[in-house]
Amino acid sequence: MDFVAQVYAYLQPGGIVMFPLVISSVCMWVLIIDRVLYYRQLGRDDIPLRQAVGMLAAKAAPAGATGLRAGVVTAFLAERTGDRDLDKKILDRCAMRARPSIRRALALIATLAAVAPLFGLLGTVTGMITTFDVIALFGTGNPKAMAGGISEALITTQSGLTAAIPGLFMSTYLMRRAGRLEGRLDETVAVLKRHL
Repeated sequence: MDFVAQVYAYLQPGGIVMFPLVISSVCMWVLIIDRVLYYRQLGRDDIPLRQAVGMLAAKAAPAGATGLRAGVVTAFLAERTGDRDLDKKILDRCAMRARPSIRRALALIATLAAVAPLFGLLGTVTGMITTFDVIALFGTGNPKAMAGGISEALITTQSGLTAAIPGLFMSTYLMRRAGRLEGRLDETVAVLKRHL
């Protein structure tokens, strides 16, 4: 409870701009955690390429495995016809169905990370407008009255950058992991096609 009060006391001088900034940051981190857990599950529960080829030859779906290769092999075995050319197209389609789940939410994470400093910049502008309004009313002789606007400008800028910097790093990291998974998917399809 004390932590929440401290966070509120920190965010409150930032003004109305802090609401979309906090909401977008929370959404971004929820999506990041979801993707990290998903990629971890795909890697942990997957089968080696040699085992995928063996299962293709044995026409037996992997038991209990839910990884990327296991999912493609399972889907392919369920639709396999025995016609080599048609099976290649079915294998491509199984891989194509797996591909969108790899890239899901990555563009949104990158967008949220890019938007955070813009919210910070908006807070800077509103804070400076507040400061100039105070100067217009009381002149520059009352620094205490100007402090509210300056505080708003600085807190929103700091919060925007604090949300954006790790968000951009995580976005890049997740893009690279997705690229590696897609490479693994392409390799799996190419090898399985040779063994049809």
